[in-house]
Amino acid sequence: MGRQQGWFAVIIALTISAFFACKTLPLQLGLDLRGGSQLTLEVQPTKDINKINKDQLEAVKSVLERRVNGLGVAESTLQTIGTDQLLLELPGEQDPTSAARVLGKTALLEFRIQKSGTEQSFRNLQKARSQVSSLLKVINSRKESTQLEEVLLNDKDFNQVLKQNNIQLDSYTGLEKIEYINRVLNEKIVNLFESTPLTGKDLISAGRRQQQNISDWEVTLSFNKEGADSFANITKSIAGTNRLLGIVIDGESISEASVGDQFKVAGITGGSASISGNFSAEEARELEVQLRGGSLPFPVKIIQIRTIGPTLGAQNIQISLISALSGLLLVAIFMVIIYRLAGLVSVIALSIYSLFNLAVYLIIPVTLTLPGIAGFILSIGMAVDANVLIFERLKEELRRGNTLIRSIEASFSEAFSSIIDGHLTTLISCTALFYLGTGFVKGFAATLGIGVVLSLFTSLSCTKVILRFLMTYQSLRRLTFFVPINQLPSKNILSNKTT
Repeated sequence: MGRQQGWFAVIIALTISAFFACKTLPLQLGLDLRGGSQLTLEVQPTKDINKINKDQLEAVKSVLERRVNGLGVAESTLQTIGTDQLLLELPGEQDPTSAARVLGKTALLEFRIQKSGTEQSFRNLQKARSQVSSLLKVINSRKESTQLEEVLLNDKDFNQVLKQNNIQLDSYTGLEKIEYINRVLNEKIVNLFESTPLTGKDLISAGRRQQQNISDWEVTLSFNKEGADSFANITKSIAGTNRLLGIVIDGESISEASVGDQFKVAGITGGSASISGNFSAEEARELEVQLRGGSLPFPVKIIQIRTIGPTLGAQNIQISLISALSGLLLVAIFMVIIYRLAGLVSVIALSIYSLFNLAVYLIIPVTLTLPGIAGFILSIGMAVDANVLIFERLKEELRRGNTLIRSIEASFSEAFSSIIDGHLTTLISCTALFYLGTGFVKGFAATLGIGVVLSLFTSLSCTKVILRFLMTYQSLRRLTFFVPINQLPSKNILSNKTT
């Protein structure tokens, strides 16, 4: 009796632990339950490569995965579609605009040095770019189109920029004019700088920090040994001159900096640098994520952005819970009616099984989706099936005239091989689905696989321990608690109990 009580205490302890895990840990919900954003991205071919193959698509996926991880969106998924598309799901992200900006840019980082004799041209272009940038800020702060046109037509700096740079705007209207001017000026500035061996491939990590005494942010860079040597040589070559060091990302000049006389001997050593381009905190974060993830080997175009509201997710959860609870209730009623006290034990074991499942989902953690819930409900069916095998065997043993205790032991030992075979074949299928499937298929396989493993434990251990514990009480040993009296042999009908 002491041994049965010991195992029973272990089951109680595990149940209490699972209950506290469910109470304290958050449940990770997928896009279909929590809501969020779904982006479809298309990998674009280049002049040299006309068709994207599988390896190239995987290379783009690898870079995007690093960027998505940098965004900090929990439990996001990225999967390939066909030969040139990717599907990104961001659970809980209701504003995908920021993610689209980060993911869509190539983030090709280049360090360039200013060409000799271009100092005056650069100053003129820099002043013009500053004027246009200021004007863009004014325009972006105004919402009505009439106000926008008023700013465009009456701003003197705007007209001066047009004349000095001979920019024709006949085919542009409104904000398009300013954006076009900004692109032209930037291209002219970039053309004043020549390429160097130092690029983003030499980057180890990127970070961000707020600049001292001002509200602007800067992005910090760390290079590998080869990159550190290149950076030192580049800064040494222009130290103390009027030539500038330009930092170019995706063909756009982000920052231009001078190098002081003190670096003439060895250049800037240490393998680190910073980009200060009057960034806001969000802009610095986006640039940090892009650089840390690496540059995309091919351009990416976002062809669809879909937002799923949390209301739909809440409805899905409600319907799924009602379905699951209804199924559990019907199964419980069936088990109690057919197997009586043994059926009640199985209901208790199934309740413990469901609690253990939820606790494992929270501890791993598992992202729960609608297919995942389907896998969980199917695993309950596996657990019920194991109990049915055991209790049918128990009824057979009692009909043969065996005592109750011997019948219980025989039912578990005889049903063991059948339960193992059924669960093992299901587990093999789950493994194949998980490693070969994608997206929701993996979620289904994960929850079903976890359920199958836990089903073995609860059906062969929890059910047995609880049943054995109950049999320590003489009042519960009546055979009619397990089998109808008309199915018992005559010798057992007389006693209707066993010792």
